[in-house]
Amino acid sequence: MSADPYNAFITPVEPDGHAVGPLAGRTLAVKDLFDTAGIRTTYGSGLYAEHVPERNAVVVQRLLDAGAVLVGKTHLPEFAWGVLGQSEWYGTCRNPAHPGKTTGGSSSGSAAALAAGLCELALGSDTGCSIRLPSAACEVVGLKSQWGLISTDGVFPLCPTLDTVGPMARSVADVALMWSVLTERRVPEPGLAGLTVGILRQPPGIGDGRETERSDAAEAWVGDLERLGARVVEARVPEPSANTWPQFQHEALQSHAATWPSRADEYGELMQKKLRAAERATPDEVDAAYRAIAEWRRYEPEVDLYVSPCYAVELPDDVADELDVRLPLTSFLRWTNLTGWAGLAIGNMQLVAPRDEVVLAAGLAWERA
Repeated sequence: MSADPYNAFITPVEPDGHAVGPLAGRTLAVKDLFDTAGIRTTYGSGLYAEHVPERNAVVVQRLLDAGAVLVGKTHLPEFAWGVLGQSEWYGTCRNPAHPGKTTGGSSSGSAAALAAGLCELALGSDTGCSIRLPSAACEVVGLKSQWGLISTDGVFPLCPTLDTVGPMARSVADVALMWSVLTERRVPEPGLAGLTVGILRQPPGIGDGRETERSDAAEAWVGDLERLGARVVEARVPEPSANTWPQFQHEALQSHAATWPSRADEYGELMQKKLRAAERATPDEVDAAYRAIAEWRRYEPEVDLYVSPCYAVELPDDVADELDVRLPLTSFLRWTNLTGWAGLAIGNMQLVAPRDEVVLAAGLAWERA
């Protein structure tokens, strides 16, 4: 592998073997949240700094079986809970597309490696923004798959009700090819003609009372969407009926029950703050959050597809305080994990729909135009 001046990799891997299949010889970077047999897998933590799994995560195995060649395990914030490319254990991941600005998180290294040309394909995970924000910040492509479609077996959990896995690459075509391998479904035909596309100028919140950011950035894409045959309208998504954040906190604590709080001093300072805050969620708040998410997941949209930016504030510096920027930076992204829908980032453009095939078909049509 080439030199890594961007700190995109935690563990580089020397490629080996003769690859055959639809991804034959394509170089693959895997977020270090995914188990890899015989290869150090840290989950971005100090707790697992010397952890070596015995088997591959299901999605890793599928890509390798399709001929992809693993070249490294990529940078992420501790246990994938963070929206910037910062790690107390493994340093800061640097943005090849926008030097000095954040890569976004938590699939920071996967996006940076793609942008720097250190790999052709990458795997990421997305619980609140973690594929789409780095893809947008580093100007690559990433799919947050619809919840439950792509296996998370062998991926360290953060919040299982929201956790998703997805492909990342430098083109929609490569993302769609990886998706086909991961889901064993055919790549959808490109298509935007006849779809009703809703401009989302202000996303829904997560029910915590905070007003979300507004943006008219999607106006820039309307003309091309209409030329490709879409009907573009104004759109909104209803707010959840309760604060959904306690559900995230509850499941994060469950995910760390084996080591928190028994080994609390082995966590980084930022993770300790987040887990201690999570302990304050009450059972009634957690129950209300689960009910709100269940209601939201029954919502049927009035349009076929939404278009919005991935982020609508200035991209923060790579040394920014994560707690200061995480909410405004992710306003347009977090709600799709709660609804369970698919979100495709093509640079800073986000296409959202309940099903993967819809956003991929639209993305392929957009890319081929």
